[in-house]
Amino acid sequence: MRLLFDARPSIRRSLVMWLVLPLALLVPATAFLFYRLALAPALDSLDHSLDGSALAIERLVSQDHGRVTMRVSPALDAALRADRFDEVHWVVLDPAGRVLAGDAPLAELGGPPAAVDWRFSDATWSGESVRVAMHSWTCVPAAADRPAARCEARVSETLNKRHGVAQQVLAAAASAMLAEALVLAVLGWLAIARSLKPMERLSKDIGQRSPDHLGPVDRPDIPREVAPLVSALNGLFARVVAASAAEKAFIADAAHQLRTPLTLMRTETELALLETHPPQIDGLLRRLHIATTRAARLANQLLSQARAEHERHNSAMERFDLKQIASEAAEEWVARSVDAGVDLGFELESTHVEGHGFLLREMLANLLDNAINYAGHGARITVRTGPAADAPGCALLEVEDNGPGIPAEQRVRAFERFQRGNAGGTGSGLGLSIVRDIAAHHGARAELLDGPGGVGLKVRITFAAVDGPARGGRAGHA
Repeated sequence: MRLLFDARPSIRRSLVMWLVLPLALLVPATAFLFYRLALAPALDSLDHSLDGSALAIERLVSQDHGRVTMRVSPALDAALRADRFDEVHWVVLDPAGRVLAGDAPLAELGGPPAAVDWRFSDATWSGESVRVAMHSWTCVPAAADRPAARCEARVSETLNKRHGVAQQVLAAAASAMLAEALVLAVLGWLAIARSLKPMERLSKDIGQRSPDHLGPVDRPDIPREVAPLVSALNGLFARVVAASAAEKAFIADAAHQLRTPLTLMRTETELALLETHPPQIDGLLRRLHIATTRAARLANQLLSQARAEHERHNSAMERFDLKQIASEAAEEWVARSVDAGVDLGFELESTHVEGHGFLLREMLANLLDNAINYAGHGARITVRTGPAADAPGCALLEVEDNGPGIPAEQRVRAFERFQRGNAGGTGSGLGLSIVRDIAAHHGARAELLDGPGGVGLKVRITFAAVDGPARGGRAGHA
């Protein structure tokens, strides 16, 4: 019902209105026509019953040498007037228009006698509407000394039967037309709903697509009338995919071109700081080193993000053990944590997830890089994997530290791109954004929580677990 009363244009509403309005006009018109067509034969049959009474009266008239007579007994008169619903009156007129028998006032209804065999008219008898049947016949045959003469019998009855028949016919016409209207409405609604089903399936198909899946829409049930719209959508999807691919390629190329000179600049600034130099430029060299380190990290993250997009669309998911992923990361990150003066520890328990190996390692790398950059010298960082205790059937990856952390009111924005914390560090503001995107691609949930004892930060990634060992013995290896 909400669709019918939506203010926006609606194909369904238009079709319903174009169905309802003609039905609203045609049903009463058809009912009236049916009523008139059915009522006429019913009233004719009632007129024919008056015919019978007039013919019976004709048989009671006799003539002798031109003299017309009629004898009616009381019993016969009562029989002629007998009727269950209406009051019946009759009269017989001789060729001169005089009353031979019956109700004399009836001779004044319907006009003077005529040579027409049968006539019918509506009149008023004692203030009540009546129907009058007038039958004339040759009651005196022609002779040598006189022409033929005609008598007339008139029979009237009230309109009770006619009113009852009219009501019955009207009720029948209205019932038939109402049933027909309901059937047509239901069939019309079903036809509209069935015709719009392909549109609903097409809308559902398009609604379920993500920016990463914008292939052409190709459904065999697309109506011809909607095909131009679908072709236009396919063209739009193709342009969006091309623009997105060009953007990703540009980012990847730019990051690749920047990575080498930035790495060289960082190395040179490190060497300059180690060499003997005037004290007045020491601050300048340190700021330059921090800036080049941050720029190099940004280039590396952009390049990793571009590669992650490629992996996401061009490789199939496999089963990995998060413990193995974290163990491999230890080989690289323990040395870096020692250089940064950070205590890095691992609490690993085997748990399996479906995913992309490169993306999982990149996610952990960004979490460790953020923790080392922002936790500060002397901080403790712990990497933890295993089943989620508070979420049965789920796998857990956590990186926690006892550094300055992120205030609760800033944690939602921390997942946005280029949002850097206030605790210093050389980060670029992309780490947590990459973590969020990779977690979302794996159907996982990324959360920022308080660290141990309410100090620091804990980043928790909750995956849907996969029972059993990794396929092919490739746990943690892409």
